[in-house]
Amino acid sequence: MADNPAYPVGLRLAGRRVVVIGGGQVAQRRLPALIAAGADVLLISPSATPSVDAMAETGEIRWERRRYRDGDLADAWYALIATQNREDNERASAEAERERVWCVRADDASAATAWTPATGRIEGVTVAVLTGNDPRRSAAVRDAVVEGLRDGTLTAPAHRHKATPGVALVGGGPGDPDLITVRGRRLLAEADVVIADRLGPRDLLDELPPHVEVIDAAKIPYGRFMAQEAINNALIEHARAGKAVVRLKGGDPYVFGRGMEELQALAEAGIPCTVVPGISSSISVPGAAGIPVTHRGVAHEFTVVSGHVGPDDPRSLVDWASLAKLTGTLVILMGVDKIGLIAAALVRHGRSADTPVAVIQEGTTATQRRVDATLATVGETVRAEEVRPPAVIVIGEVVRVNGPGDRPLPTIGA
Repeated sequence: MADNPAYPVGLRLAGRRVVVIGGGQVAQRRLPALIAAGADVLLISPSATPSVDAMAETGEIRWERRRYRDGDLADAWYALIATQNREDNERASAEAERERVWCVRADDASAATAWTPATGRIEGVTVAVLTGNDPRRSAAVRDAVVEGLRDGTLTAPAHRHKATPGVALVGGGPGDPDLITVRGRRLLAEADVVIADRLGPRDLLDELPPHVEVIDAAKIPYGRFMAQEAINNALIEHARAGKAVVRLKGGDPYVFGRGMEELQALAEAGIPCTVVPGISSSISVPGAAGIPVTHRGVAHEFTVVSGHVGPDDPRSLVDWASLAKLTGTLVILMGVDKIGLIAAALVRHGRSADTPVAVIQEGTTATQRRVDATLATVGETVRAEEVRPPAVIVIGEVVRVNGPGDRPLPTIGA
């Protein structure tokens, strides 16, 4: 019997009685999927993990705080047996056999009438993998298939659903291609046209199929239009041509990314738009350099500021005098060429000239580097070290939390 392969089948358990015996770690892992399937779950166990207890408290499952007894599987469609008591497990398994209830046994797969596959779900597809008594291999195969469906490397061309025309504003993250969201990567794989910013994760563009048209936003002809207007028009034009368009932006579309301007232009043109948030460089780049933007006892707030115009520029909307009075962390984006003026303004309005500053160039990428200074020295240090954009500037005591900048950096996204 053990040599016969299992017959795969999908159980539709919505509204049907499922009995779980044992409230430990196995139940904690399996219960969410049963709840998601809409099953009427009864848990029988004298105790449970805090997570399982919370499921009972919120009414997602019913819990009878006792050991198994004969008759508990009456009218059940499916049973999961996962206690530490082998005698109870065997009795429950025997009842399941008598009552013709499909039964999973966590302690002895060979004595079960059903096995739980390694399962993953993506875009309406359920991937379930069984490899007999090798659950780690099942999980590895499951992960490979799901990841392939997510990033577009695994496709079924003859039957694949064509992406819906429209535009997706996708935040690509701080630069490392592994730090884009799962949804953003999937939409890239489904795109017909990608309009990319210079600061977006460029390595992802190399993975696109050859039929995808990739447009550098910096090279769109402007003519009588301003740069942003030309980009808006390009998005509208390609979407109206029936294409699935991805606007790939660095960081997050709404953090100094003009995402709302593009969304408004698309809305006025009647073009459907999806917004996919991205990991902002304001928190990820400091983290990659070993700097927490907040830390207990050091900083209870952090403020993200655009430094693309100087403090004395009439176009500036930043209240530098108020920022200088804060005791928390300041994160400056797009401020490399203005950092000397910014530092002087902060000192002039009361921030200590000895306040530590870290400048992280090309954060999260292979060419990342960190330069440390103070408000008194950062302007000259940036010039002397020839720091160039893109760079994130962190001002505050958090810079010193993890020691000097030459310490080993944390691994981000591993």
